[in-house]
Amino acid sequence: MTQKIKKPYYITTAIAYTSGKPHIGNTYEAVLADAIARYKREQGYDVFFQTGTDEHGQKIELKAQDAGVTPKEFVDGVSSEIRNIWDMMNTSYDKFIRTTDEYHEVQVQKIFKKLYDQGDIYKGYYEGLYCTPCESFFTESQLVDGKCPDCGREVQPAKEEAYFFKMSKYAQRLIDYINEHPDFIQPVSRKNEMMNNFLLPGLQDLCVSRTSFTWGIPVSFDPKHVTYVWLDALTNYITGIGYDCDGESSEQFNKLWPADLHLIGKDIIRFHTIYWPIFLMALDLPLPKQVFGHPWLLQGDGKMSKSKGNVLYADTLVDFFGVDAVRYFVLHEMPFDNDGVISWELMVERLNSDLANILGNLVNRTISMSNKYFGGVVTSTGVKEEVDEDLKAVVLEAVKKADAKMEQLRVADAITETFGIFRRCNKYIDETMPWSLAKDEAKKERLEEVLYNLAEAITIGASLLASFMPDTSAKILAQLNTEKRSLEEMDSFGKYPSGNKVTEKPEILFARMDLKEVMEKVEAMQAEAAKANAAEGEAENKEPEAVIDLEAKPEITYDDFAKLQFQVGEIIACEAVKKSKKLLCSQVKVGSQVRQIVSGIKAHYTPEEMVGKKVMVVTNLKPATLAGVKSEGMLLCAEDAEGNLALMKPEKDMPAGAEIC
Repeated sequence: MTQKIKKPYYITTAIAYTSGKPHIGNTYEAVLADAIARYKREQGYDVFFQTGTDEHGQKIELKAQDAGVTPKEFVDGVSSEIRNIWDMMNTSYDKFIRTTDEYHEVQVQKIFKKLYDQGDIYKGYYEGLYCTPCESFFTESQLVDGKCPDCGREVQPAKEEAYFFKMSKYAQRLIDYINEHPDFIQPVSRKNEMMNNFLLPGLQDLCVSRTSFTWGIPVSFDPKHVTYVWLDALTNYITGIGYDCDGESSEQFNKLWPADLHLIGKDIIRFHTIYWPIFLMALDLPLPKQVFGHPWLLQGDGKMSKSKGNVLYADTLVDFFGVDAVRYFVLHEMPFDNDGVISWELMVERLNSDLANILGNLVNRTISMSNKYFGGVVTSTGVKEEVDEDLKAVVLEAVKKADAKMEQLRVADAITETFGIFRRCNKYIDETMPWSLAKDEAKKERLEEVLYNLAEAITIGASLLASFMPDTSAKILAQLNTEKRSLEEMDSFGKYPSGNKVTEKPEILFARMDLKEVMEKVEAMQAEAAKANAAEGEAENKEPEAVIDLEAKPEITYDDFAKLQFQVGEIIACEAVKKSKKLLCSQVKVGSQVRQIVSGIKAHYTPEEMVGKKVMVVTNLKPATLAGVKSEGMLLCAEDAEGNLALMKPEKDMPAGAEIC
């Protein structure tokens, strides 16, 4: 369970991209890593927990331009905001790295040069399909429904001079490593995805530099190129602990590397389990022991959107519920390998049921009864009954089960086991009925033993809770006037000091909340946020900079344009395409005909929203089959810089079939 000799344990999160304020899904990863780091410390490991911010790239350069500041000024502000949120959430990181840190930039330049000198990087031209938000190139075959496989947005043709990494050189070596180390990629579903979708079909060489923007780490020997995002961002895991490409790495690096755990979101598993291991192989460095791709935390009332004002941020939730309650929500509601869901209704329910009732009420009742019946003094008398043994067995077994779950990184399950202690304590109160024992002087010593057992069980539960809800754990233990129990000390029952005196005034740990009142505040807050974002959008639209410039396509003649036929169509029916996550199939009335048109707009419109709309349609496209469904035309949409789509509709009510000219 615990380490007698402190072995090092190096855990990292993915570094947060500094394009904007992180929502609660981003914050979840930092809290999850913190829970694991804290628990590993409890197990006796010498933990080093690193997190930080990823601060280069085209997207940031564009964001800074829009904000009227330099890229460095922009990332300074966002990085500071991210760090403040991590601090607010009580994450116990040891290192917060920024990829604009000088030592990191120097090492990235050295790494690039070393890989070039040894023939792993070569110069060429990249021509492919580029997704700006993801800063990734894709081939036609890698696209999903013609769009970016990672974010679902549109991609654009791009060609530029670039340096490439020879991924195929190390592909078989990586395949062998993954097969020989079954725990390297977790959960197993992520490993299968990487092997079947990327490694086994064959790796293409990876673009590792760009010339179309300047906000990045310059290639030292060819400064018109900047280092492309992944060779820069991924190396933070070694530069942050003192790696030196010239062989002068720090004692800390030699102690900590290879990392024990890279904790990342499932959307960037490819970069961490294919690109990163291959980079390390090329540098002749050992691979991290494990990469865990955690699922996403989703919002229960639909996709988070600034325009709707429903984006969930950690500081907003903390204002409503408090830090430890938010930590509990995000950790408890996330399954091991499936996406979790969070909503205002669920958070209120969990607060009232789990935190206020099961935990808070238990602590308050126990301390209040100790004060009422014995002046706050908790004494073990040895007057036992059979029910006591069951309580002890459940408590001690819960510790073992929680420990086993944490070894598997099943944090939500470990919290459930911990709360199993508090649930059993509440049942124990119902079974022993202290208020009834208090009425009989002859049962005084039995009552003392009952309250002692409760104090002991709660102490163990609160000590186990420390990794997940550290402030709450400390408050409970302070009220019981005792110290946090180590994991080693949780192997037996009865270590609470007999004769100890609890606090005279127990604190309410979690106050119940009224769902109706909460939702009224939430709706008002969301309406205000939506209004502010709308006003901001209007202001931006008035600015001449609020436009999108596209790369010009080759000129066409009027005769070329005249070949296209545009008409008004009325959508009379619509349904989701079963085999696709992104496609809707619409029945569109054009004149007296009804056409079936498949469109990749499921992320932006529901089938119900589509019915009744009059839209602009390209009607003379050659029919195509998408996801097994025939499509007889194209719906015209506009797309903003963030990839949001809007159907093009006639300004005035026009009959279905009217020509657009």
